[in-house]
Amino acid sequence: MTHRHWFKIALSWLLALAATAALPARAQDFPTRPVKIITDSGPGSAVDVILRVIADRLTQVWGQQVLAVNQPGGGGAIATRIAAGAAPDGYTLFIPALSTFVAPPGAAANLPIEVPRDFAPVGFLGGGPMFITAAPSLGVTTLAQLIALAKRRPGEIAYGTNGRGRLTHLTGELLQSRTGIELLMIPYSGGTAQVLNDVMGGRIPLVIEAYSGIAGAIQNGTVTPLAVASPERLPRFPDLPTVAETVPGFAASGWQVMVAPVGTPEGIVRKVSDDLRRALSDPEVRNRLATLGRYERLMSPSEVTAFIHAEQQMWKPVLERIARNP
Repeated sequence: MTHRHWFKIALSWLLALAATAALPARAQDFPTRPVKIITDSGPGSAVDVILRVIADRLTQVWGQQVLAVNQPGGGGAIATRIAAGAAPDGYTLFIPALSTFVAPPGAAANLPIEVPRDFAPVGFLGGGPMFITAAPSLGVTTLAQLIALAKRRPGEIAYGTNGRGRLTHLTGELLQSRTGIELLMIPYSGGTAQVLNDVMGGRIPLVIEAYSGIAGAIQNGTVTPLAVASPERLPRFPDLPTVAETVPGFAASGWQVMVAPVGTPEGIVRKVSDDLRRALSDPEVRNRLATLGRYERLMSPSEVTAFIHAEQQMWKPVLERIARNP
């Protein structure tokens, strides 16, 4: 073997070593410019509220502005398409609603999304149970009263959702299947804020949403909480019954994860995941999320993948019901 050939081999090794050494440095320095986090939920929704808490803290952690971008519509398909088409460099991240992962068949051409096929999992942001609430004009103050009224008026009582196949819709379908009642689902593309506007206008008497999306409406009396879909009563709401106290075994909780476009360098995914865990562990952030009725559960990217797959199986019967009754 000639000296020239050995020189080429040595040079290739040195270049490969230099490239490998440079990757952690670039990841460690991430980000060096503003980062955009897209959500498929509208302004004022539970997901939007959580996103802005996280974005504020990551802005402090990174020393770079983190922009929250709402792209509602299409049952999550619009935001999914935009996020999937972004450059896989870590500067565009995505926080989809739960229902983007468990969308009913035919909801959109690119839904439901799968990880890690469609996106790289980054981390778990936490979750919170769904609240069933009613406008005072409906004249009910308990879930049992609502069920009794709905049985007398099948198909007449409307509830607003963030769109067909969203968690608000899935929870309503689950309630109907477990109680034998029939409600009228009204989808809104403008998010929870638009639903609440119609509640105040007397057009929608029933709202199903996570506490973070309706906290203000509960506090100002726009809606009255009837029950919470958690396994046990919440410490912050000790007098509010669970749905399971009336409908045994009922539970429905929303959750959010952060993902990145496929192809995002593994070092950057790890950096964002670690920084996200750091942000979520901050006492101020934990307190803010707790006041919004959230629970925390730190997860690695691989744990996020396993969690999503388990949730997809859990909601499968409800999705089949929706497919049978479009």
